[in-house]
Amino acid sequence: MEAATASSLHCCTWIFPEKIGRRPNGFLRFSRNCREGRTLRFNWRDLQWSNASIHPRPVSLEISCSYNNSPASAFESENRCASLDEALVLKKKAEEVIPCLDGRCIYLVGMMGSGKTTVGKMLSEALGYSFFDSDKLVEQATGETSVAEIFKNYSESFFRDNESEVLRKLSLMHQLVVATGGGAVVRPINWKYMRHGITVWLDVPLEALARRIAAVGTDSRPLLHDESGDAYTKALMRLSLLSEERGKAYANADTRVSLLSTHTN
Repeated sequence: MEAATASSLHCCTWIFPEKIGRRPNGFLRFSRNCREGRTLRFNWRDLQWSNASIHPRPVSLEISCSYNNSPASAFESENRCASLDEALVLKKKAEEVIPCLDGRCIYLVGMMGSGKTTVGKMLSEALGYSFFDSDKLVEQATGETSVAEIFKNYSESFFRDNESEVLRKLSLMHQLVVATGGGAVVRPINWKYMRHGITVWLDVPLEALARRIAAVGTDSRPLLHDESGDAYTKALMRLSLLSEERGKAYANADTRVSLLSTHTN
């Protein structure tokens, strides 16, 4: 079943590697220039599937994405690139992917601000799956209005315990796309739960994350509250430390989605 799944998935548009394994064998490459080969090449307004011979290797997906010229415009909204055309492409390719998934859940992991919620909603709609944000489920379970409030009123450890319980319950379900919290990868028990499905690491350059977070503010990011300086510097310093702590854990994902470069016009 795994071999059949991998064979079908790696020929599809989305983010699955050639082999559903423990290391990130598949990559999505986001860059300004598209290379020749078997790729899906598109701007957000002009999507085109490029067909070529099928080779026994992971599909390469290169995306060119541009934004209006302003300090925060490239990062101020994760929904900016969630275009109608893109959703239609995902929906079309989801018809090929769904039988191969066999109902398995997809878990999105990555740093804060990497777009897990936006990508998760788009992917769940394309697949006909249900979408859950694990942070939101923890908030509901604890009766708090935000993760920041949970950290303030209880502790990070309390939050992590509840996060693990949420992931445990989700692992018993099927046909879900789950956006996990940035720190969900630090506990081995969470990987045990997520291994019931397919894990996808959304990897974004730290500078891009810092600009995005600075543009929307750091109030909702409790792990950034202890840093000093302006919003961008504060975010970048903390993100750098978190990246060192979590980098190897993120690399345990089945697939890595790598945003190599982002530019402004």
